[in-house]
Amino acid sequence: MPDNNKTVSIGGSVEKAIKGEYSIDVKAVLTEAWQNTLKSRISINLGLLAVLFLGMFVSYVASSFFGGIDVVFKAAQNEGSQALQMINIVVTIAIWPFIAGIEMMGISHAINKPTQSKMIFSFLHRGSWVALCALLTSLLISIGVQLFIIPGVLLTVMLSLTVPLVIDKKLSPVQAITLSIKALRFKLMPLLVIYFALFMAFILLLLPIALLIDSSLAPIGIVIFLVGISYVAPWYYNVKGVLYRDIFGVLVDQNSININEDDSTDKRKNLENKESSNNGSDDTFSA
Repeated sequence: MPDNNKTVSIGGSVEKAIKGEYSIDVKAVLTEAWQNTLKSRISINLGLLAVLFLGMFVSYVASSFFGGIDVVFKAAQNEGSQALQMINIVVTIAIWPFIAGIEMMGISHAINKPTQSKMIFSFLHRGSWVALCALLTSLLISIGVQLFIIPGVLLTVMLSLTVPLVIDKKLSPVQAITLSIKALRFKLMPLLVIYFALFMAFILLLLPIALLIDSSLAPIGIVIFLVGISYVAPWYYNVKGVLYRDIFGVLVDQNSININEDDSTDKRKNLENKESSNNGSDDTFSA
C-alpha cells in the first residue's frame, strides 16, 4: 500500500531552525514535558540507573590505574594531578553512547512513542560520534566557563541538543555543534528560562538534605531527594525532547507512532504528512 511509504513530519525543521523561524512557549514546553514524565518516566529512570552503575564501574577501573579513587582525589587537591581529568574523559567516552539513548527517549515521548529502558543500547552504532560530540561540547563549555561564567552558560544552552542531532540527523559532531549554535541563538532567552526552571527544581530537591544533614532526620531528606529526582531527571530529558521536536523536527514512519484520541490539539497540528521522497536523505528517526 502506498501509505506504507509515507512519513510524518512532527514539529519544526532544520531549514526553519537555522533561520530562527520557530517559537518556544516556555509554559507549554515545561507542561507538556511534565505530562510526558508522569506517563512514562520509568524507562528513563531505569536507563539512568544503568548508566550510573556503568559510570561508577568505569571510574573505579580507571582510577585503579592511578592508585585508587582516594589517591586520585588527594593528588588532584594537593598536586593538581591530571589523573582526575583523564578519568573524566574515559567516563565520558564510556557512558555517553548510552546517555544518547536516554536523550532519544525524551524525543520519543515528545512524538507519543513508547520507550523501554533497553533503548540505551539502540544507538551504539553512532557511539564514537556521540562520544566525540560530548567531548567537544564539554571542552567548549569549559573554555566558556574559564573565560567568564556567562559564555559558559550560553554555550551550555546552545549546545544542549547536539547529541540528538548526531543521532537523528546523522550529522558529524562539528556539524551538529554548528547547527545547534546557529539555530538556538535565536531563542536564548526562553531557553535560558526553561533550563533555569529545571535547575531550580534540582536545587529545591537538595534543600531537605542540606537542612536535615546534621540531624537524625537526614534519611528523610535523602528519601525526598531520591523520590524527587525520579521525576526531575526524566522531566529534564522530556523537556529536551519537546524542544528538539519543536525546533528541528522529527521524521518518523507513519505506522510507527500512535496518535491517541486524547492527544492535545497542538500535537495534532504539528503532524504534516510527507511523501517518502526526501531527496534520498536518511533523517527518519528509528528507535
